[in-house]
Amino acid sequence: MLFSRIVETSSAVGATRSRKAKTEALRALLADLDPVDTGTVVSWLSGELPQGRIGIGWRTLADIEAAPAEAPSLGIGDVDSVIGDVASTSGPGSAGRRRSLLTELLSRATAAERDFLVRLLTGELRQGALEGVMTDAIAKAPVPASKLRK
Repeated sequence: MLFSRIVETSSAVGATRSRKAKTEALRALLADLDPVDTGTVVSWLSGELPQGRIGIGWRTLADIEAAPAEAPSLGIGDVDSVIGDVASTSGPGSAGRRRSLLTELLSRATAAERDFLVRLLTGELRQGALEGVMTDAIAKAPVPASKLRK
């Protein structure tokens, strides 16, 4: 599944005050996911990274100059892999390597995807998919419980 679908769902959830509409949008997304991506996407839509804190702040992201992609091409696995690489990068030269990884990711992201990523990476993703709404959506979607545990 394309990462843009997660971004579109997040936008739809953030645009409504209706708990029922939020739950339905999340349920529809979860039902369409490949089970291997479920835990990652649930974390993202809850405003968290499966990798935990990765040491990326506003300053790092604000300094990245890369034109956004015109069309969506990123997959869920692509995004998760780069975030994992950023999280595991340490030692001498790690700041440059992290910046390089993030520049490449953000240059492949559309403007909407980029906005979502920046908010996710900095812990500022606010869309109204609180734990209760996400729990309701999970309960209504055919999501294996084993794919939700961290």
